[in-house]
Amino acid sequence: MILSRTARIVSAAWLLFWGLLVVTAVQDFVRDGGTAIWQPVLWELSSGVSATFLTLLQLHLTRRYDHLLATPWRWFQRQLIWIPFNSLAFVPMAFSIRHGVYALMGETYTHQAWPQLFLYESIKISLFFAIFIVSRFGVLSFQKMLDERARAEQTKHLLNQAQLFRLTQQMQPHFLFNALNTISSLMQTDVARADAVLQQLADMLRASLDLSEQYEITLASELRLARAYATLMTERFVDRVEIDWDIDDASLACKVPVMSLQPLIENVFKHTVETRRHMTHIKVSAALFEGQLVLRVEDDSGSLGPSGNGIGIVNLRARLEALHLDQASFKLVQLSPAGVRAEVSLPCVY
Repeated sequence: MILSRTARIVSAAWLLFWGLLVVTAVQDFVRDGGTAIWQPVLWELSSGVSATFLTLLQLHLTRRYDHLLATPWRWFQRQLIWIPFNSLAFVPMAFSIRHGVYALMGETYTHQAWPQLFLYESIKISLFFAIFIVSRFGVLSFQKMLDERARAEQTKHLLNQAQLFRLTQQMQPHFLFNALNTISSLMQTDVARADAVLQQLADMLRASLDLSEQYEITLASELRLARAYATLMTERFVDRVEIDWDIDDASLACKVPVMSLQPLIENVFKHTVETRRHMTHIKVSAALFEGQLVLRVEDDSGSLGPSGNGIGIVNLRARLEALHLDQASFKLVQLSPAGVRAEVSLPCVY
């Protein structure tokens, strides 16, 4: 893509250069009283065709030296040796075209004596090819810089993908471990409920497997997993927890990291619901604010402590940073008189 764009730009600049030379030659010819406009057009076009052929030949035969750009003196050494050859070949090529066309038109093309002509044209075309070589070095160097930048970005992207894959996979066994603990607790008190929860867990795992290769999903898909997890945990702590969901419909299409709400909800159960016997109210909300998706999970009983250092929270922080760098944030806020709010803010990407 970049190479083809650069080639198009260089080709357009080359055609524009020779086009301007033709226009200038015609203007000078007319100003001097000439009437046969085809003559100045022929002069410049014959020069352009000859220079283009010699340039393309040089490009073809010296392309294998482009790897020497890191050592410019070696690259220039292999380019500059073409100037004498191009200078000697240019005059016979360009003036043969002119003589041939003039003969076809029934005219005779006259010019300076060959020695003076060779000297003048050789000096002029040598300067032209020298400027071309320097310009080509600049274009190739710029191209190399863009290629290296693109490779660096691609490498960074692949590293981020690898990191996200590792972090996402880390959440799967962690989640399963906690779910099985819930079922194990129910088995000792209510086998029927444990069986129902086990069936629900199987359905939930089936849904999560469909997302196992993804790093981001829509908030709507994430909510299905989060609600299923919350239902499973509510079965374990029946009569001890109530959950309210306040979700802005406009936010449902935003992309979020896989299992981003689940560890926030799990944090409340682990550090608040499990440690208290009275009712805990949990509120889960999602809303858009000026292009930012804000997810909140808050309770009315918890207090700040080691709750921000669990594997789920640490994992979520790492994934947010890998995906959005400093455009995403995560914070825990102590509420008054009691309770903790976990808040995630990230760009709403569709």
